[in-house]
Amino acid sequence: MNSTLEILKTRGFFQQCTDAESLSKLMDEGPVTFYEGTDPTGGSLHIGHMVPYFAFRHLRDNGHKGIALLGGGTARIGDPSGKSEIRKMLTYEQLDENTESIKTQLDRFVGFDGKTAFPVNNKDWLADLNYIDFLRDIGKHFSVNRMLSFEAYKMRLETGLSFIEFNYQLLQSFDFLELYRRHGCRLQIGGDDQWGNIVAGVELVRRVEGAEVYGLTFPLVTTADGKKMGKTEKGALFLDPAKTSPYDFFQYWRNVQDQDIHRFLLMFTFLPVDECNALCGSEKNPNEAKERLAWEITALIHGKDEADRALSGARAAFGSSGDKSAMPKTEIERSRLDAGYNIVDLFFDTGLLASKSEARRLVQQGGAFVSAGSGELAAISDPSASIGADRLNADGELILRAGKKRYLLVLIK
Repeated sequence: MNSTLEILKTRGFFQQCTDAESLSKLMDEGPVTFYEGTDPTGGSLHIGHMVPYFAFRHLRDNGHKGIALLGGGTARIGDPSGKSEIRKMLTYEQLDENTESIKTQLDRFVGFDGKTAFPVNNKDWLADLNYIDFLRDIGKHFSVNRMLSFEAYKMRLETGLSFIEFNYQLLQSFDFLELYRRHGCRLQIGGDDQWGNIVAGVELVRRVEGAEVYGLTFPLVTTADGKKMGKTEKGALFLDPAKTSPYDFFQYWRNVQDQDIHRFLLMFTFLPVDECNALCGSEKNPNEAKERLAWEITALIHGKDEADRALSGARAAFGSSGDKSAMPKTEIERSRLDAGYNIVDLFFDTGLLASKSEARRLVQQGGAFVSAGSGELAAISDPSASIGADRLNADGELILRAGKKRYLLVLIK
């Protein structure tokens, strides 16, 4: 197998390929132009979107040419893949804004140089399509029976598939055809939920142009307990620091399960494979590997300075040396402590818990911790307990912890 494909396989970026042997031979012959598509249905990417872009960088760094296709056109319809109901329709102006935001995020991560990596917007060829001509020239190559055999459509038939969504596969396939014609693109990459759309594009290019192109998908990443990777109590793990702070982003990776460390080091960092293996050696402390994983991916997404701050804040939260300024923080009035702040109200008012009933359950289950005057954290299990100013640390602050992972620095006004 081609050396670049071997890298992808070793690091976990290989689920299905339309013709791995022929693709390998093509890549041995010289640089291959490939693309990955992302619809701007929101103003920020989340970490789930980034799996193909880590593979994108491996391909680009090994001599191949990458196109980041921004779906300003396809997002006007919405991909039904993996969705139980139709996507919310956004205005064209909002889609344009989202496209620019996502392009900026991808540029920071990929580094668009206009030659080995560059963005393209499919709005450029989809927005003004003549529908009648499109059906005559493109629609005739699609079998409805074949389309309904793909998992994405089969799943949606149970809940209802709109005609507008049914057109999505035609448009995504047309993207591949256009990119082949405009840029000589021979490979589409993406998550495995895109397999049906990718195969349809491969077949369309073959029928219309008589050319052999290829599709390669990556596993949909889940955690060791079967949950969707990148999901937190607050929702998706966004790249936008206004949606997910660098500290919370760091903490997600710092707190992954031990069984996931090695796999995530391979997929979400560019550390050499040997170094990833060494970090997860049997004699190693898994917390050291988690800390390295968290720092590496936070540096890739938010920069080294933010990664350093998040690391320092995490160490401070866990009681070792560090800078508490990077921790999530809020403020409360000193008078509330002087009067005795009910523990349930404190955890709810500071935003650590979404409701008082949730806060009460946490306290009763022994998962609510408050710093004592000496700085250590102590569990509070009585929902009627009052927190007073005697619990302030030497800096006049409180530290709260919900469960094992969620910390909050409380500043006193």
